[in-house]
Amino acid sequence: MTHPLTPALFHGALEVEPTARGLRPHRLPRAVRTRDADAQLLAAQAQPAGVRLVVSTPARRLELVLHATRQALGGVQRLRGAVDVCVDGNLRSTHVLTGGDLVDVDLRTGSATTTAGPDDHVVVDDLPTGDKVVEFWLPHLEQVDVVALSADAELRAVAPSGPLWVHHGSSLSHGSNASSPTRTWPAVAARAAGVRLQNLGFGGSALVDPFLARVVRDRPTDLVSLKFGINVVGGDVMRRRTFVAAVHGFLDTVRDGHPTTPLLLVSPLHCALHEDTPGPGSVDLQALGRGELRFTATGTPGDTAGGRLTLRVVRDALREVVAARGDDPHLHHLDGLDLFGEADEREHPLPDALHLDTGGHALVGRRFTDLVFGAGGAFSRR
Repeated sequence: MTHPLTPALFHGALEVEPTARGLRPHRLPRAVRTRDADAQLLAAQAQPAGVRLVVSTPARRLELVLHATRQALGGVQRLRGAVDVCVDGNLRSTHVLTGGDLVDVDLRTGSATTTAGPDDHVVVDDLPTGDKVVEFWLPHLEQVDVVALSADAELRAVAPSGPLWVHHGSSLSHGSNASSPTRTWPAVAARAAGVRLQNLGFGGSALVDPFLARVVRDRPTDLVSLKFGINVVGGDVMRRRTFVAAVHGFLDTVRDGHPTTPLLLVSPLHCALHEDTPGPGSVDLQALGRGELRFTATGTPGDTAGGRLTLRVVRDALREVVAARGDDPHLHHLDGLDLFGEADEREHPLPDALHLDTGGHALVGRRFTDLVFGAGGAFSRR
């Protein structure tokens, strides 16, 4: 039997939009999408990182039909998206997508070519008898329209429960290069800590935007973490003076809505590309010509004159911000190097010089769980 699709089935989305195909989850509200978001952010927020379809059911067999849209750069594609299926909190299976539409962008001209593809059918069978909670974690780096959901028994929506963790960050938080949605570092940490994840990590778009501060402010939540740095450096969009002021303003806005909520400010993970070299960052066109997607820094190594930002400068600036707000007992700081340092990058080389691989995500997720949710951590409940 086919189950009616309703927004109540979606956890981790801020809005669900009816489309010609079905329902499309969004991670930003319509007001932001129509007024504040540029093309980069619009695309990123439509990729449902941390969004899952959740049902309670005695069914032995379920089928999810979805239609994905993915992007390639100059014919070079990332790993295909995947749907992770969890049953009563345990990962049961991963289904790599084969269908959907492909949008190929020519970086030299900006033109795009779209190739249409079929729906994907994710079938889960031989489930245990009796009631159970089934979660379909949607692909974190491909836009998705959910077309249909069917089962051989009744399906019921599940009301969200437990502490809600809202996290805002860059493509590392979004989950770039992780092989499936539960393997992104925020998902690893959330599942280990037993909290609900609202992932506001947006590839290329953690730019200390005031409108995103308002989104966090207006979202009921129990825990908030903010991770700034790599996009500000890679985009070369600020200098130290404006960056420090912007972070203070962002924190002020969040505190307007959450005056005593545990609030964690996280500095950048180690990334040799931008440790001492300012942006702008860029796609490496020579590597692209070889069929590889890699990134490069176009700034001059060591050039921090006039407040130009590198990751080292950003880490110092964020320490300065937290020290200046010593009257806020619920504000905490985590050095990103404690999550992923220079030695870690040697052991887990960034495959495109910018993003973690799946092993790196697992490492960061475990460390975040221990350092932040563990005893004495900013989000400790003990």
